[in-house]
Amino acid sequence: MTVIHFFVLKYSTVEFIGLFISLFGLFIRAYAVGHTPANTSGRNTKEQLADELNTTGIYSMVRHPLYLGNFFMWLGAAVLTKNGWFIVAFILLYWIYYERIMFAEEQFLRRKFGSVYTDWANKTPAFIPSFKKYIPSKYPFSWKKVLKKEKNGLLAVFVLLFVFHNINYSFLTNHIRIDLNWIAWGTFAAGILYLVLKFLKKKTSILNETGR
Repeated sequence: MTVIHFFVLKYSTVEFIGLFISLFGLFIRAYAVGHTPANTSGRNTKEQLADELNTTGIYSMVRHPLYLGNFFMWLGAAVLTKNGWFIVAFILLYWIYYERIMFAEEQFLRRKFGSVYTDWANKTPAFIPSFKKYIPSKYPFSWKKVLKKEKNGLLAVFVLLFVFHNINYSFLTNHIRIDLNWIAWGTFAAGILYLVLKFLKKKTSILNETGR
């Protein structure tokens, strides 16, 4: 086996490991969102939304499952650098950045739900799940809500992998280049799926579900 073939095999393995880690993060987000009612978990970029406090399902094990999912989605991309120091730096920066966001959200929930929130928060870890505390979700899983609320999740995974892969690829080849490998085609397919789901959400009611 030539050195080039060995490198391709080794780097391809790292890519698939990165994809698995990122998809695991997406799975955590989908599982969390799919078991929640309307106006709770999701990508609320304009304002805090919490008509109800989620305390069952994955929320009985960890207070911030969405940020846990985000962590693995980004970690999968960081793995593609094959640089241990970069991965450590990413973990530290992620924690510093999201710790403040989590603190702000918890202040909002504490003001809105009072002792109901503090009783739940005192027994539920913030970021590292405790599986022995699991309580089944009171809401059935909804694929429609996942597709509606997390429609950009798969695209985000592949965009992250695409960007990190091609940055590393450019460094290795000493040229700014785009590698049209399976990650590139996966990004293209995820982009098409995103556009389809966005159209269905805006132009049809097929993804609508009462209370979800």
